[in-house]
Amino acid sequence: MSDGEGGRDTGHGRRPGYVAAAVVFAIGMAGTTLPTPLYGLYQQRIGFSELMVTIVFAVYALAVITVLLVAGNYSDAVGRRPVLLCAMALSAASAGCFLLESGLPLLFAGRLLSGCAAGLLSGAATAAVIELAGPRQKARAGFAATAANMGGLGCGPLLSGVLAQYTSWPLTVPFWVHLGLVCAACGITWLLPETVESPKRWPRLTPQGVSVPPEVKGVFAPASLAAFAGFALLGLFTAVAPSFASQTLGVHNLAVSGAVVFSVFLASTFGQSLTRWISARRALPTGCGILVVGLLLVASSLIAESLPLLVLGALCGGTGQGLAFRAALTLVSGAAPPEHRGGTISAFFVVAYTGISVPVVGVGALATWLGLREAGLVFTGCVILLAAGAGTYAARRPAA
Repeated sequence: MSDGEGGRDTGHGRRPGYVAAAVVFAIGMAGTTLPTPLYGLYQQRIGFSELMVTIVFAVYALAVITVLLVAGNYSDAVGRRPVLLCAMALSAASAGCFLLESGLPLLFAGRLLSGCAAGLLSGAATAAVIELAGPRQKARAGFAATAANMGGLGCGPLLSGVLAQYTSWPLTVPFWVHLGLVCAACGITWLLPETVESPKRWPRLTPQGVSVPPEVKGVFAPASLAAFAGFALLGLFTAVAPSFASQTLGVHNLAVSGAVVFSVFLASTFGQSLTRWISARRALPTGCGILVVGLLLVASSLIAESLPLLVLGALCGGTGQGLAFRAALTLVSGAAPPEHRGGTISAFFVVAYTGISVPVVGVGALATWLGLREAGLVFTGCVILLAAGAGTYAARRPAA
């Protein structure tokens, strides 16, 4: 039975509830974006192109998608808590790779392990946060899950940017700090109640691919299309924005670069909070519309070479992405039957992470021939068309 805002009464006293699970989720996701402001330092130290930056980033996204396809529904069988602990172990191993970094191989290994952690967290942590909430806390728990996801992703660049800029060991201190946070998250996870009834003891993996129950398919199409467009914007800021800020705008302060990336995720969290006043069916097309405006501002910042316009585009685009993303996740998780919820959410994130990876590699490839600014303009133009199409589709065919 639920006991208070963030705890549960399990007969053995008060135990952590959905708020604690959201904190674990946020810590895990922060580790996945921790290297974002540091790529420029790695470029100077190792020596590689802008295309390689986006490939390193894409390795992370590829790992996320692979884990979601192979083990996205695993927490439905084995339980949420063991999967969360496994994700924390992978996150710690990723930090270890960056601490031992001596070239591209360990950089790739760190991003690969980080992607595996994020893949496990996306479905299992979202489901755990929602399921640990009492009947009257479901709306707040839904916001806590998506806010932990986006808030964690945003805090990673901000934390590493500040530590890298104002400490003497920019490529090691951020990862030592994150290792400490991961240890705390493991302790919290150990105390979390298990929400899966009769969990099995390490059953065989049953890869599901991208499949959703029949009752979810009508909701899934517009929701996943909007998520793809919104995550493409996040990918642009996570992989390319720091390089654009330093090469084109002359901004070499790592804390500022981290704050620019943080702003898009902060705005996403704010956008998610707006669904308290806007129904999910209306929030989906509305969020896509705001996302289009934000992308237009980002394109304007590339043309004018203006940092204020870039930040404004991040805030506006992030708000639209957050509004659409929360609405999409609410519709998908609400339509999914409990026994398939983890797998359905994982399928939703497969589409989203495809949006955060594939277009960004295209930007890196285009930047090799056209330059970073021109590649960014082509990218924003394509995503504007996609977001406008997703918003129109959601408006004309609202999810049941």
